[in-house]
Amino acid sequence: MARTRRSSAALAAARQRLAGLNKIIPIPNLGPNITVLAYQGVITDTANLEESHNQLAAQMDDSSNRFDEQENLMADWNRRMLSAVEAQYGPDSSEYEMVGGTRKSERKRPSKKSGGGSPPKA
Repeated sequence: MARTRRSSAALAAARQRLAGLNKIIPIPNLGPNITVLAYQGVITDTANLEESHNQLAAQMDDSSNRFDEQENLMADWNRRMLSAVEAQYGPDSSEYEMVGGTRKSERKRPSKKSGGGSPPKA
């Protein structure tokens, strides 16, 4: 399942606000520490971090998909190896048990259910 990509509402609002600030002539003086240029720098840093985060999420999706494929391949090999040992040595061999199989003689036999319930009422 794909990871959700980040989309910052604050970044979208900041971009709109910056566009509005850039339309004001002359450039507004908002104080010594609050400048349009500094605001634009924060917006750029946030946008770059958001992009980087989303690229990493895409890489994780790809890695996760490749791992799932490899895990399925491993499960197939596990099944095939067990089957090959069973075919080579038999389903009741100690070799079959050594590789993780349950020997045929050690399997629990199904028990028959008795019809010992209460008789039907007429």
